[in-house]
Amino acid sequence: MTKQVAIHHRKGSFSDRWIAYCELQGIPYKLVNCLDTAIMKQLSSSVALLWHWDHGDPREQLVARHVIMAAEASGLKVFPSVSTCWHFDDKIAQKYLLEAIGAPLVSTYVLYDLEEALRWIDRALFPKVFKLRKGAGSTNVRLVRSAAAARALAERAFSSGFSPVAHYGQDALKRYRIAKKQGDLLNVVRRIPRALATIRDNKRMMGREKGYAYFQDFIPGNDHDTRVTVVGNRAFAFTRNVRPGDFRASGSGDIVYDSGRINKKCVEVAFDVVRKTKSQSMAFDFVLAEDKQPMILEISYAYKPGAVFSCPGHWDSNLNWLEGSIWPQDAILIDLLNDIDRSCQ
Repeated sequence: MTKQVAIHHRKGSFSDRWIAYCELQGIPYKLVNCLDTAIMKQLSSSVALLWHWDHGDPREQLVARHVIMAAEASGLKVFPSVSTCWHFDDKIAQKYLLEAIGAPLVSTYVLYDLEEALRWIDRALFPKVFKLRKGAGSTNVRLVRSAAAARALAERAFSSGFSPVAHYGQDALKRYRIAKKQGDLLNVVRRIPRALATIRDNKRMMGREKGYAYFQDFIPGNDHDTRVTVVGNRAFAFTRNVRPGDFRASGSGDIVYDSGRINKKCVEVAFDVVRKTKSQSMAFDFVLAEDKQPMILEISYAYKPGAVFSCPGHWDSNLNWLEGSIWPQDAILIDLLNDIDRSCQ
């Protein structure tokens, strides 16, 4: 494969490894700016586009899906493809997609009218989990223990709404917890002014989430969740312990790499969903129902690659176990290059 791939570079994103892989393997590439008004002209000399766009950047939230769809329409191979990312950071979109293909989604309810929401709350059994359609790492996720608490959230959802951006204290606590575990407290302290400025700007640009109320059934009895990340025909899996005194595992950073702790049905379901949705890569958050059947909480094409790389091995699509680590960014690029080669034959 001698034709050029285009990479949108954002430091700290998947693009770091993509660039390194291209340089190591002698693959022609060019850096492009997908936020440039002339991006389609920039792509005219390439056969593929790789862009790890971020849910936390309001500019990328605004334009990424449009650029990706346009790039695909022009004939380019793209990661993430439209099929892979159209539902990214949108739990409402994920609800309808997973229901449409019969995936085992935890029962999810979205109400678009306050009176309808209040009537639903009067009939519902609690506890329930309240979420916004946006947010990662358990941001904007609350356990609702009573109808009264649900009514208060619904009334706010149809009036002042909620900021989809983590508040200053929540973000600082998360950064502190991760930095303490990694022994990186000094650098976190140095980055606080910039982080606070970013949060302030994102709050202003992203506006408020309102006009809907999103509830999910609470599945009790889980002291951890299972994260399965599929890249092509590879499935990586680990578990995350629930935070002390909390009900959430996402964002805890308390990861356990023990293949014996993985319910293989989670891996089977993940491969099935990826196949049906024609996704290039997808991360799944699973909990287990009382009968130990896997239930999906949410999905995402983007994830922390270091956590995936630390897996001691992965399953292939036939559920054979293969030892050894691989960076998911490398696997993504390998698959894309193979797809380009096939299309040129």
